[in-house]
Amino acid sequence: MPCYELTIETHFAAAHLLRGYPGDCARLHGHNWQVALYVECSELDDIGLAVDYKILKRELKEALAKWDHYHLNDIAPFDTINPSSENVARLLYEEMSRRLNDERLRVSRVQIGETCTARVTYRPET
Repeated sequence: MPCYELTIETHFAAAHLLRGYPGDCARLHGHNWQVALYVECSELDDIGLAVDYKILKRELKEALAKWDHYHLNDIAPFDTINPSSENVARLLYEEMSRRLNDERLRVSRVQIGETCTARVTYRPET
């Protein structure tokens, strides 16, 4: 069965600190977080699309709005768990899955980069 994987990329700006971290990241600092959202489907719609990119962009923008230009440690659940790239990626994956998954489409992975050289990818176990 064929599988199509679509990707959109965006960014958001936010500050954070890592509680309990033995180094500079324990102090408040900010990033321009790079985000890549990957969705897959095996069956196209009547006009030959997996999903309209407009929908992906809109849903991702709405999901990130609660983090953009905020101190992540002040926002649940980051007020109790560290806003590490790993946790940000997992929570964004879960949010985007709730927003997008249906009988044809599923979020396959989310990638988060704190810098242009440091990224994490979250995908569920298969």
